[in-house]
Amino acid sequence: MIQINLLPGAAKKSRGPRGVQLNFGAVVTSVAARVKDPYLLGAVGSVLVAALAIAGMFWLQGAQTSALAAELQTAEQDSIRFAAIIKEKRKTEAQVDSVRTQLHMIASIDGKRFVWSHIMDEVSRALPSYTWLTQLVQTNITQPIQPQTSEPEVAKKGNKKLSEEAYTDSVEQSQRVNLRLIGNTVDIQALTRFMRLLEASPFIENVQLIKSALILVEGKEVTEFTLDASYQTPDSTAIRTVPLTVSVR
Repeated sequence: MIQINLLPGAAKKSRGPRGVQLNFGAVVTSVAARVKDPYLLGAVGSVLVAALAIAGMFWLQGAQTSALAAELQTAEQDSIRFAAIIKEKRKTEAQVDSVRTQLHMIASIDGKRFVWSHIMDEVSRALPSYTWLTQLVQTNITQPIQPQTSEPEVAKKGNKKLSEEAYTDSVEQSQRVNLRLIGNTVDIQALTRFMRLLEASPFIENVQLIKSALILVEGKEVTEFTLDASYQTPDSTAIRTVPLTVSVR
């Protein structure tokens, strides 16, 4: 039997919506009901945790890379800025070393300028009657003052005071003079007095009798003696300065 629907609108209403509707809750419930293995669930959870950890580490490394890039750029700028300062500092240090070497040379020359004048004056003052010298010589070789280490090295060691002490020792070493006196006397007591006066001088020390012997000089018997002594830097109170006056006619 053939039936004809004379009301097509009513039939369309009864068909329902044409689109496919997906119920996620039902799907999850269905999957959970089907999956009964706990190891599979643990594996899935581990994968999810690993994925989250990898994402977090990637983000953290990206942030660290950006921070390090900014620090590197700042360091490069500081290096360029300080390079000129370091170059100028080294140039100044080289000039300071050059000036220090020249000052040391001048101090060495100036320090020995009055040594022999003081020695001759003290020997002449101490020489007693009936006693005369035949030789007065220096027995050692004085070394020039060596320039000290550069200021940066001293600063690294933190020994500025030691540097000053080393310079003072260098000056004293350059002024050290050992001398030998050879002479004759007709009185052995005059020789003893001569040695005592030399030792009492603030410029001479370590007076020692090396030898003495009787010799004939122009048919007369005299005592020939040999003395060794050293020049010493006197105390500042032993040096007296006087004004130099020159008369002009």
